[in-house]
Amino acid sequence: MTTNFYVDGYNLYYGCLKHSAYKWLDLKSLLADKILHTQDPTAELGVIKFFTADVKAKIASRGQSAQTSQFQYHRALELLYPDEISVIKGFYSLERANLPVYKKPPDKNDRVEVWRLEEKQTDVNIVLEAYRDASKGKAQQLVFVTNDSDIEPALKALREDFGDSIQIGVVVPRLRSNHRPSNVSLSQYADWTRHHILEDELLQSQLPDQIPTRKKPIRRPNYW
Repeated sequence: MTTNFYVDGYNLYYGCLKHSAYKWLDLKSLLADKILHTQDPTAELGVIKFFTADVKAKIASRGQSAQTSQFQYHRALELLYPDEISVIKGFYSLERANLPVYKKPPDKNDRVEVWRLEEKQTDVNIVLEAYRDASKGKAQQLVFVTNDSDIEPALKALREDFGDSIQIGVVVPRLRSNHRPSNVSLSQYADWTRHHILEDELLQSQLPDQIPTRKKPIRRPNYW
């Protein structure tokens, strides 16, 4: 059974990777070898589609080095797995906003000027790619690596339109120690759900520290 993965990079980062030593993550090793083949040893990997957005250096805690490190990571994935991993990018929107101050009860008249950072297009890109792959018969199983309820309508549509002709899986990108609950709204349309990712799985799924290219090698960032 050919299986495609649709990875919400924002969810994965904040659920498993932030403040960890596992950011140099080998997605194929984790998703295909550790998760998919444990779930179904006969399943075959089709493609992994990794949905993300370029960080903005001017607001990143590490500035330009954060943007450079992310770029090198994306290059590493696509260089090592050109036929199996694609990086599909949305963008970050940074806009001024006038929002209520956090207090209880809320007072809409007590407001403050802030910068609001939002990731754009990721959810739309995920559901479009998955639906198109299903409609073109490119995979018999679609696995969503996310805990975001915004894609619930897409899973509902996939289930209604394709029935049992496709399998749907959900991998919740959070550590077992994370007390944030899994999103049951996604699982209701899935054939199976993996509710957490083990820290040992992340540790065992790291890219090589140095990846050769035709020019300068890609090196794992020091602070990763």
